[in-house]
Amino acid sequence: MLHIPVSILDLAPVIVDGTPADSFRNTLDLAQHAEKWGYRRYWLAEHHNMPGIASSATALIISHVAAGTEKIRVGSGGIMLPNHAPLVIAEQFGTLESLYPGRIDLGLGRAPGSDQRTAHALRRGTGSDGHDFPEQLSELRDYFQPTPDSRPGVRAVPGEGLNIPIWLLGSSGFSAQLAASLGLPFAFASHFAPDYLLPALDLYRSGFRPSDALEKPYAMVGLNIIAADTDEEAQKLATSHEQQFLNLIRGRTGKLNPPVDNMDELWTPQEKAIVRGQLSYTIAGSKETVAKRLPAILEETQADEIIVTAQVYDHRARLRSYEILAEVFQGR
Repeated sequence: MLHIPVSILDLAPVIVDGTPADSFRNTLDLAQHAEKWGYRRYWLAEHHNMPGIASSATALIISHVAAGTEKIRVGSGGIMLPNHAPLVIAEQFGTLESLYPGRIDLGLGRAPGSDQRTAHALRRGTGSDGHDFPEQLSELRDYFQPTPDSRPGVRAVPGEGLNIPIWLLGSSGFSAQLAASLGLPFAFASHFAPDYLLPALDLYRSGFRPSDALEKPYAMVGLNIIAADTDEEAQKLATSHEQQFLNLIRGRTGKLNPPVDNMDELWTPQEKAIVRGQLSYTIAGSKETVAKRLPAILEETQADEIIVTAQVYDHRARLRSYEILAEVFQGR
């Protein structure tokens, strides 16, 4: 048994020949199973202009999942704050917390979650490139818990006075240092940006200042874990995720492709090295393989919690993957 919580990051994949409506049905089905299997949280991520990811209206999908479950925490992994007015996010998540009290998490990132043209379309102007993220975050937090310096006459209703846990998400040292200075929990996106994981965790833990929100550091680490009944099956299922990253480095976006027998027919050796490097915090294997590899990652990172994504083409296989992982954590 592994004695830390495990959570799910769902990118709401849209598969080839599938639709966003199919994705939303699958998302709710997975969340309901995850609740039964003992997962701590179910987070959804904001991405835009990506045909293979259906969670662009993130708060709406969070509400869809929370309405169809009973106790699992549901939240954002994350909301890209530079895309939004802080007041809008305060009102949206104040609404969610009012509807589903004690179950909502607000994970925040400072990346656009899209290309520059889409970022411009979202913001209707030059907008923010993330450099003013600390100021945006401060404004957002003031709407939840006003201070004497808050904007007079502007209140978040619903939102004001609600205790909604705020997490900072990142893939570099910036958010790690900011989370540390504010005493907030921190989640690192090692599932796609592994290179700076350990230095960022060190920055976070060494610079952490206790706050009303958190007494000591709490770090969540993102992993790709694709499990199946055999190593061979899991490794084949993982080729859908590898194809997705291959398309990204080629500057393409698209729906999630079915698995293939041989990725070497699709990528060059250089592309293979790049994709495998980006996905170095990935485990694809049987229950025994996952159980063998996970403790080393947990020892290396000293994670307080892990959050797992599994970009699997077949929904039944994705369910089975998360069921196997739950069995690993429960020692079954």
